[in-house]
Amino acid sequence: MAHLRLRVDLAPGQSIGPGKIGLLEGIAASGSISAAARAMGMSYRRAWLLLDALNQSFGAPVVATSIGGKEGGGAQLTPLGESLVARFRAMERDAATSLAAHLDAFTAAAAEGAKPDAS
Repeated sequence: MAHLRLRVDLAPGQSIGPGKIGLLEGIAASGSISAAARAMGMSYRRAWLLLDALNQSFGAPVVATSIGGKEGGGAQLTPLGESLVARFRAMERDAATSLAAHLDAFTAAAAEGAKPDAS
């Protein structure tokens, strides 16, 4: 079945898409940047670079961190980070709903093309 993959280009070299949103969702779920990065199969450094890119794009932090200690540090989304996730997922839902007939047509065309030749 065909599906959409949404990416929003904010400016040259600045975008937000499923990867960055997935990272934010992982941080929200785990309370940890490193755990979220591991779950996505990326390095901690890569996760930090993605978060820094988001911070630069929006001019404010998307994640708040606390220093480790006996219990370890932690991370949570800022209100901006929460808003980005909610808005992005809403945009995905709206786009998929609006374009459902077109997606179905792509799926049907692909299925037709995949049928074995009857000759």
